[in-house]
Amino acid sequence: MATKTITLELDAYERLLRAKRDPRESFTSVLCRLAIPDEGASGRDLLDGVVSLGFLSDEDLDAIDRVSAEDRPPETP
Repeated sequence: MATKTITLELDAYERLLRAKRDPRESFTSVLCRLAIPDEGASGRDLLDGVVSLGFLSDEDLDAIDRVSAEDRPPETP
């Protein structure tokens, strides 16, 4: 089996260590049982979720559309 070495910040390592169900469980097993989606959510997915929960009104959505249309990239990247 192929392997890959990664670097973790100490707090991430500690969280991973606490997630182990027993001291013999490998970090690979811990990561494989975590609920990590295969695909990331798009902005549209996020907006649809927020709208379905009722947090944004039609007026809010119109305001977001107006601001997005006026948004320009910075002059100095």
